[in-house]
Amino acid sequence: MSAAGEWRRRIPGVDELLRRPALAPLWAELGPARARAVIQQVLAALRAAPAEDGLAQLDAALHAAARPRLAPSQRPVINATGVILHTNLGRAPLAPAAVARLAEVAANYTNLEFDLATGRRARRDRHLDGLLAELTGAEAGLVVNNNAAAVMLALNTLARDLAGEILISRGELVEIGESFRIADIVARGGARLVEVGATNRTRLDDYAHAITPHTRVILRVHRSNFVQRGYVGQPPLAELAKLARARRLPLVADLGSGCLAPLPGLPQEPGVRASLEAGADLVTYSGDKLLGGPQAGLISGRAALIARLRANPMFRALRLDKLRLAALEATLALHARQAWEALPVTAMARGEGLEARTRALAARLPPSLGAEIQPAASLLGGGSAPDAALPGVVIALPSALAPRLSRQTPAVVARLEDGRCLLDLRTVLPAQEDSLLQAVASAARDWKAVK
Repeated sequence: MSAAGEWRRRIPGVDELLRRPALAPLWAELGPARARAVIQQVLAALRAAPAEDGLAQLDAALHAAARPRLAPSQRPVINATGVILHTNLGRAPLAPAAVARLAEVAANYTNLEFDLATGRRARRDRHLDGLLAELTGAEAGLVVNNNAAAVMLALNTLARDLAGEILISRGELVEIGESFRIADIVARGGARLVEVGATNRTRLDDYAHAITPHTRVILRVHRSNFVQRGYVGQPPLAELAKLARARRLPLVADLGSGCLAPLPGLPQEPGVRASLEAGADLVTYSGDKLLGGPQAGLISGRAALIARLRANPMFRALRLDKLRLAALEATLALHARQAWEALPVTAMARGEGLEARTRALAARLPPSLGAEIQPAASLLGGGSAPDAALPGVVIALPSALAPRLSRQTPAVVARLEDGRCLLDLRTVLPAQEDSLLQAVASAARDWKAVK
């Protein structure tokens, strides 16, 4: 027998490794299917590149191969980009009160759809009725999976028929995340979109002249991710509401940003209460943007219209589970108490003590990195106030650190700008600062080793 054949005979089999006592805790953590997959992966690599030290280091190789499978796919990262509502990073963290309520509800049975007073079944979204009425002034409200779902449910309910038409300004045909467009959402809702006006200017008469016996809804969409400047214009919401009432059509205002009311330190966006007071019949908005809660789509407005939306069979497919309802209730309660600083999105936007924090952390970095403090602007993100810059300061480091920071545990996501790696502490939680320092030190050692 050749030396290579003799060597391969010494490689243990899958079942033998599964019975090895020293590896038993690893297999228990992986489970049977993943344990076999890891063993097969390592043994295939060993057979492809025979080496004596490969047999000696077999246990270590198995542990290394198992590590990625044991790590959660979604895990916490340190957001050092300065973008507060960073969609790719899960938008803003929840307030501690919302996290506590979420954990409490997750670990227990709850009265989700059970009326404790009568012993009968009840609506699950009733838990938010009082808070939404108090905060928005609306007759009624409804909560679904996200704001796109809220828009689709509203339009599907109010305009779905063979010839149903929805009027919208050409300048409001926005595209949201992952290439989803308002026109596509409307089409899925079962109606036909009728564009009015021009891209930059739409007048009230444009809407009036476009109304036909087939018109079912007038839709006003807040422009997300972009602004229009120059020779632009649109009728105020109150004037559009008067036209809608005169023609007996519902006016749906999609705000997107989730601004319940003007918040300290935040750029001003169209508010829910103000839109309803201006005459909108339904207002749709997000729970995980300026509202600072979990992903959700909220609808506030006239009770009769909300009742129609709730009766739509589509609502059942779009409703929230008990966890997000609990986190949203806790977040709305903070708004009701005007506990703005308890909301991370508000605290980050205000950025109190940001420069002092930045300078203190920069002083703890290795001098060899040549860290510099420089002025820079942060962004609100999430499609809210796209042209609003939040002035602040950042730590500028060598650009080569950026990809190495994203490979740390926890990963650090920085931003690259003008050939520098920028760390913006506005979006770094105070409790994460020590972890950020460790990540920078580790990334720097890796960079210097390569150099």
